[in-house]
Amino acid sequence: MVNLAKIYTKTGDKGTTSLVNGKRITKADIRVNCYGTIDELNSFIGLALSQISLGDGEVEKDIRETFHTVQTKLFYVGADLSTPATDEVKWRLEESDILFLEKKIDEWTARVPELTSFILPGGVEAAASFHVARTICRRAERTIVSIIDVVNPLSLQYVNRLSDFLFVAARYINYLYGNEDTILKTK
Repeated sequence: MVNLAKIYTKTGDKGTTSLVNGKRITKADIRVNCYGTIDELNSFIGLALSQISLGDGEVEKDIRETFHTVQTKLFYVGADLSTPATDEVKWRLEESDILFLEKKIDEWTARVPELTSFILPGGVEAAASFHVARTICRRAERTIVSIIDVVNPLSLQYVNRLSDFLFVAARYINYLYGNEDTILKTK
């Protein structure tokens, strides 16, 4: 585990940060942008979760446990993105992590009305927050593509699947709160 006895180190005061192996790089490096966006995504998921209060203990427990796993795996993505290709990653995503998301997508999709049109993001605050998290996830995906040749390709696959999962989560939360999807009207 990590010992965080001292939160400030002053080592970043000149615009650099260190990778997992201790190598210093500029905070403007695309790699830092990648794992910083993953951190932003993880924080926004935490905000969305803080807005959920369903009153149904089992359903809420499932949602919270599912997202605990997701948030943990986002630390794995961050570890992979902050580790040079020549070094071993201590926390590594596996194919089973992607399959976990796919299983939850299928499970939660089966509980909501069939999707027959594009929908507009929104609904209850928690669902709207998951929609925002989805867009942050897509941004993370776009940045990871730029360094995919030096990181675990499962990181990109996981983030891609996660954006789909966040879309389903937003719909599921709205459904649980009794809100219907807002259908896109083109005319």
